[in-house]
Parts: sequence; structure tokens; C-alpha cells
Amino acid sequence: MIVRRERPADHAAVHELHVAAFTIDPVTGAMRRPDDVPEARLVDALRQDVGFLPHLSLVALDEDAVIGHVIATRGRLEPLALPVLGLGPLGVAPDHQRAGVGSTLVHSVLAVAEASGERAVALLGAPDYYRRFGFVRSADLGIAPPDPQWGEHFQARLLSGPAVQGTFRYADPFGRL
Repeated sequence: MIVRRERPADHAAVHELHVAAFTIDPVTGAMRRPDDVPEARLVDALRQDVGFLPHLSLVALDEDAVIGHVIATRGRLEPLALPVLGLGPLGVAPDHQRAGVGSTLVHSVLAVAEASGERAVALLGAPDYYRRFGFVRSADLGIAPPDPQWGEHFQARLLSGPAVQGTFRYADPFGRL
């Protein structure tokens, strides 16, 4: 497996990867139509947003086939608009899930983010999965979720520099889901 920065030639494969990875809704377990997978549409929209950071959109390849993708985009902490990152979506091809692809992508994007001087990253996801990467309940770091009902599922990790606090805001396309 090779992890590298996503290229424009990867966009269609990344879209199809997210469709395949999220055809079953991760929250409800319901089957979705391929044209109704918000994670795939979100990645497409994030690439067009001012919060897109090309060096934080990574693909995992197996023999030149895209088998995984992760993206981190510019978020902010209010009220001071401190720049931080929002992680996600993270998608892995169904036939490569539970083989370490997702873990490798998360480790990779966090390493690039930290090397780039980013201060913190936040996400909405399964605590049992993301805890292994150093994520904790965001409130424990003084970072409030955009929606208080997200509770322990909204997590954050400090990367470099002094601690930051505030209410997290994702890049604009997240608000259009």
C-alpha cells in the first residue's frame, strides 16, 4: 500500500470509493442509493471550498487502485476564528476494510498536519476507533462541538503549539449536508 496526496486524476475514483464505503449508512445501517451518499458529495464540495487544503487530502493505493481516502479541511474555533482542522470523511473500500488502511490514512494525515504546524484537529466519529490516534472528547480540551448533542462523538486532538479553545466550526460544505 502506498499513501500519497490526492491528485485531480483521482477525483472520480475517490468519489466512487466513498459511495462504496458509505452505501450503508454508518449510523442507521440503512441502505442508501448510490446517488444519495452525502460523504461522497461532501468530499466533492470540500475540494471547491476555500477551506480545502490539498496537502491534507490523501489516498491509499493498492497496485494503482484507490482503496482509501481521508481529508482534513480548514475549520475554525469561535469566537476568535482560530484556524484548526476538521477531519473527515475517511473512507475505505469495503474489500479493504479492517486491514489497517483507515489507520494508516489517519496516522498519515495527522503527521502531515502536525508537520505543517496545525494546532488542533476535530472530528465527529466513533470514540472507540479514534481514541487510538490520541483523540479525546473535545470538551475535555475546551473545544465545544458545533452541536451539543454530539457529546462524546465529537472529538479533538491537539497537534502543536499552545492549547486552543472555543466552539468548533467546520468548513462551509459540512453545513450544507
